[in-house]
Amino acid sequence: MTPFSDLPLFPLGLVCFPDERLPLHIFEPRYREMVGRCVRDKVPFGIVLIEEDRLSRVGCLVRVEEVVETRPDGTFDIVVRGQQRFEIQTVHTDQRYLTGDGRMLDETATPADQALRARVIAQHMRLLELAGRPLRPALYEGARDLSYLIAHNAGLSLAQKQELLELSSQNQRLTYLSKHLESFIPRVEEAETLRRKIGSNGHFPDFPAQDE
Repeated sequence: MTPFSDLPLFPLGLVCFPDERLPLHIFEPRYREMVGRCVRDKVPFGIVLIEEDRLSRVGCLVRVEEVVETRPDGTFDIVVRGQQRFEIQTVHTDQRYLTGDGRMLDETATPADQALRARVIAQHMRLLELAGRPLRPALYEGARDLSYLIAHNAGLSLAQKQELLELSSQNQRLTYLSKHLESFIPRVEEAETLRRKIGSNGHFPDFPAQDE
């Protein structure tokens, strides 16, 4: 596990996963400074979940893939891609933005259990079907880590996403997702049955949009 020091930290009310492509709007002066430096020097920063002023210990290293737009007021839009999980051991507050010392977290090198993998894919496709989303089986085959692909579009709460991020192997994450979907899908099915009975529009406000 590789140690790091003074990693720029971006506390946000979201969880980013490795390989996830995430758009961000940067408007606070201190984070405009931080991200601007990372873009200029081509260095990564860490996204870490913050809830009720509590900073999570495990986050995701990201790199800026694209600066989409820079505005006259100094705000800008970027797209980052998740790289690797990390654990914060010490947080520094002596700069305008937070930095941290800690270690990068390695993945447990165990091949994905094929039966477990197939089960989670089937569960996820059923969930997408219930939500009226298009099914794209090829996406699962091309995923470097299936658990991360599914995790941000499986109806997980922020707390559940953080729990999953802290797991160290794909099999652990797939097991977590399978158990979640096993209990979540019947609730969606029940909501769909109710929708049909009352003739509602079928929207699921708490269900994440399908990524392109």
